[in-house]
Amino acid sequence: MFRNRLGLPICLLSLLLSIQAWGEEAVSASLRLPDGVPPVLGCWFWHDAEFESDGYKAFVDIISRHSPYDLLTTSLRIPLKEVTDRDVHDRIVEAAAYAREHGLSVVMDLDVRLARKAFQDRYPDELQQMVILHEVPLRAGGETRIETKSRELTDHYTGRTTPYISLEGSLLRVYSYRCGPAGIDPDTLKEITSSCSLTEASTQAVTVTVPPQKDAGDRYACAIVAFTHFCPDVFAPHLTVFQRDILRQYADAPLAGACKDEWGFPPCFDGNPQKDEYWYSCFEAEEYAERTGGRDLLADFLLMHRGIAGLERERIAAINRFMKISLERNGGIERDFYVAVKETFGPKAMVATHPTWWPYPDLREFKKNGLDWWAAPRDWAQTDETTPFAVRTSLAKKWGSPVWYNMYYSSKKEDYERHVWTHALGGGRINYHPLYPHDGTILENSAALLRGDLMRADCRIRLLNFITRSPLDCPVAVIFGHAGAMNWAGPAYNDVGMEIADAFWRAGYPADLIPSSEIENGSLAITSEGWLHYGPQCYTAAVLYHPEFENPGTAEFLKKAAKGKTKMFQLGDWTRDFEGNPFDGNAALAESVTLVTENQAVLSEVCKALGEKAITPQTPALARLEAFAEPSNCPPTEGFCRLVDGTMIWAAGTKNVRGDSFDITFEIEGRKVNMEAVGIAAIRPDAAGRLEALAAGELKHVGMEGFELSLDTPADMALWRDTDGQYHGVIQGYEGPIPSALLEITTDWLRLALPEPYSDM
Repeated sequence: MFRNRLGLPICLLSLLLSIQAWGEEAVSASLRLPDGVPPVLGCWFWHDAEFESDGYKAFVDIISRHSPYDLLTTSLRIPLKEVTDRDVHDRIVEAAAYAREHGLSVVMDLDVRLARKAFQDRYPDELQQMVILHEVPLRAGGETRIETKSRELTDHYTGRTTPYISLEGSLLRVYSYRCGPAGIDPDTLKEITSSCSLTEASTQAVTVTVPPQKDAGDRYACAIVAFTHFCPDVFAPHLTVFQRDILRQYADAPLAGACKDEWGFPPCFDGNPQKDEYWYSCFEAEEYAERTGGRDLLADFLLMHRGIAGLERERIAAINRFMKISLERNGGIERDFYVAVKETFGPKAMVATHPTWWPYPDLREFKKNGLDWWAAPRDWAQTDETTPFAVRTSLAKKWGSPVWYNMYYSSKKEDYERHVWTHALGGGRINYHPLYPHDGTILENSAALLRGDLMRADCRIRLLNFITRSPLDCPVAVIFGHAGAMNWAGPAYNDVGMEIADAFWRAGYPADLIPSSEIENGSLAITSEGWLHYGPQCYTAAVLYHPEFENPGTAEFLKKAAKGKTKMFQLGDWTRDFEGNPFDGNAALAESVTLVTENQAVLSEVCKALGEKAITPQTPALARLEAFAEPSNCPPTEGFCRLVDGTMIWAAGTKNVRGDSFDITFEIEGRKVNMEAVGIAAIRPDAAGRLEALAAGELKHVGMEGFELSLDTPADMALWRDTDGQYHGVIQGYEGPIPSALLEITTDWLRLALPEPYSDM
């Protein structure tokens, strides 16, 4: 036990502590986390009920009493209502004010896609087009008819409301050619648009008739048609102007920030493996021409799709350039939104939610936004659904986020009860999406999560937020070639290295997945001490994964990094640069980077390097994330993890949702620690080995060299020292006076309340 450091007689000290504790009881406990502590997030989706008289109050009343949520990520899901409508604005203002009165902050989705009609009215010539390349064999001795039908596009904004319907169809170009094993025969390629007849150009279809061709034989015709959709063009000149106008419209609302959710082009649920569909607009074509020395985007679509014999290098370059302008444009829009939110609502305003749409870094996300996740600023790193943990931890490093948030949903409450613990053991938290699909109303599906012990588990885990100042320690970086992964003419298409990243997680060495574009923009850098680092994370080892199509500048950076303290490895050959020109990257890196040929070899080499540096493994991530995306690994519901700043965390929620009881002894920085608690136990010593921070659920005992604490009545608590060396604490759900053992440490204790148990009564 802590001894009496005040030098007072025990009886007098006890009297003083009793008087202080008596005063403490007069102070009501707060249910919400204080400013500066990572919040607990929940979702609020608006339907018709929110627009009934006082309709928003029911949700706020239930959530404010029965959940630990501090902040609600909120979005509109109502047909024919847009955020630019005056009645919508007024209702959001009222609801945000009511929520604030009840201790809840609202971050509202104010994205341009929730004001598509207003955008169309103001900028009718700046809507998104989809180009479709439709190839058919020419008929010998007769006309050839090519009918191309429009696509119905939907996503979470539109599936239940207003799809991205086709507004207009048009014919852009028709080509004819012969094909061989290497693609189109260039000597036979010719444009025949002027000789063709357009017989239909409607919202549903574009039909063109190709007249008889003398040399039809084995020739093909390809019609390039465009459908204009009910959606702002990503390359629209006024897109960011309109976006800022929406935010300014809400400057008078008591909002805590704004959301941009799953930004990008309209969704393509298979990623278009045939490569015969492309997002397009005249503004995008202008950008492409400017970036490529005047090349014709429509002509290059044919090159990208079919390939032309003898133009293999040009095809590689065209795909790389096209995908890069998508990445940079979408990332630029995300950055402008972030800046605009801060300008509108203040520097402390929060930008939410996740930039991830398809929760796996594959061809679907390439087509939607160029895989811009790492270019989309957020105040707290955010993902959704089954996004791999290697991405979640990487984004936390990019945005300096001590925790990451994953918007999670399932049709089964027990899935939430499992994931709340796996998230915590991976350095993250859940942003609670209601049960899905919706068997009842949004309110009913949200309230379903408040029954039972799920919220009690989250309240235990939120104690970590008081002492967590850095993200999960991931000693390995997997740096995948961003261009190579997105280029379907290359050897590593649709492969970002998730298999090897998962292998490290399974071995107990969490790895951050990072695109090579983060080298180009300067985010992945080298410290003055010679460590390769990403935000606060310094890497003991790094794997350059399939660097095909990287520019020589990447090689120069990696050679410099390899001269430092990070052990560098390369998996996959490097034979061409971004423009498709021959480049012997293997030779360029031969003296500084270890080239390996397969995953198991690099896993073995990296684990050996980590062992030599005495990096101890964390609990292996042997559980699986399995849903509609590719499966990946995640931590179990019990085990150890380590944060970048040395904090050691034990999480246990396998047998009991509220947390399992444990009495564990472990080592941290060579010092033995014993903790007896429930659900959560975390501890961090300072450089001198003194206790700097701890957090635990129902803490009964903690002991380490120089510090011992036992509580007769176990308590949810956290304790930490400030920069002046003074202790501060929080005690949660504790009835009665603050225990004298805690008051001996510090008199500065915040009381944190628990939500009321929820029932239908």
